[in-house]
Amino acid sequence: MTLPVLPLRRLFQVVNGGTPTSDATNWGGDVPWGGDVPWATPADFSGRLTEVVTTRRTLTQSGARSGSVVVPRGSLLVSTRAPIGYVCITGTEMAFNQGCRALVPEAAVDVRFFGYQLEARRLDLQADGLGTTFLELSSERLSSFKVVAPSLDEQRRIADFLKAETGRIDRLIHLYDRLSGLAAERAQRVLDEAVESCPHQVPLRYIVRFREGPGIMAADFRDDGVPLIRIAGLKKGEVTLNGCNFLDRERVAHQWSQFRLRLGDRLISGSATMGGVSVVRNPAVVDSIPYTGLIILRPAQKNVEMEYVEAFLRSSHFMRQIHLLKTGATMQHFGPTHLSQVHAPLPSPADQRTIAMIAKEAVRHASLCEEQTKRQIALLEERRQALITAAVTGQLDVSTASGRNVTEGVSA
Repeated sequence: MTLPVLPLRRLFQVVNGGTPTSDATNWGGDVPWGGDVPWATPADFSGRLTEVVTTRRTLTQSGARSGSVVVPRGSLLVSTRAPIGYVCITGTEMAFNQGCRALVPEAAVDVRFFGYQLEARRLDLQADGLGTTFLELSSERLSSFKVVAPSLDEQRRIADFLKAETGRIDRLIHLYDRLSGLAAERAQRVLDEAVESCPHQVPLRYIVRFREGPGIMAADFRDDGVPLIRIAGLKKGEVTLNGCNFLDRERVAHQWSQFRLRLGDRLISGSATMGGVSVVRNPAVVDSIPYTGLIILRPAQKNVEMEYVEAFLRSSHFMRQIHLLKTGATMQHFGPTHLSQVHAPLPSPADQRTIAMIAKEAVRHASLCEEQTKRQIALLEERRQALITAAVTGQLDVSTASGRNVTEGVSA
């Protein structure tokens, strides 16, 4: 079925948004923020076509009149910068900032149909963006963007169909997300019970020694030499050379040789995600230097199993303690000083190996579940996108498609 194609300006008025100044004196003493007018920004968009009623920030009536613009309920808002192509429907009268443009209907349309169509064609919208510093979709390009425009009755049939079918898919995606979360929670509970089964607590410094990487500046970097391990090099539990810089060999030998990595060393980041431990397994990484913020862990006693230490660092017992100790206003971090104040259970070597084995199996099971659910979610997302595209372009006859199993081939 061939459907008519029109530029958006034939169906909608394109309206630009704005941001009022924070200076209340510009408003005759009336503060523009915190009133009863919702004020949308790209941060209020979910990436799915949804109806938005409340926003993170609001304006007063005078702020909306003088610094922004208000569009009626039932308009479309399109994010036109950072990112381009996210769409929502206004569920009430709403103001919005310059990162969005509104499509206010000037013809008899079902805005849901055009919202779905723009969502499905997000990449086309992004391709129309212009700019050197950042991409932005201009009013002119948005108003010239061509869309399929069937009859109003057909728009409603397609929109009703997509609401029902994408709703089914979205519920499945939510269930898979929840399943992955439950698997992670179970793994954490099993790991915590194993770690906390030993009542004997000692300072962590009695179990492992910790040394943070040296304070190295960008001026110390060289084109080649001794690898400098960065946070990007801590990948899936292993220390790699990914994203590394290089240091002068002679300077390393004279100034930083005590920081050289050994086979079997453990590294943790004092500022990135806590609980993640990476092991030096690759001989190419040996003798590298860890950057500032990366902490080397080595056994302090002969009877310490480092796989048990890994389990402890993933435990809630460790997380609770380090959360109270870490510092920093913008990005919280911890270092050897904080680790030296942490206490940890110290079971026998045999029990350490048992706990490490239990923890490893729990983490493996959770990771496997996460991988499987990610694959299913990716497949559902593909089906969702293909369904919307086929429906809004007339490739799918929705009058005969209702009730079809659009999730066929996806494991429940």
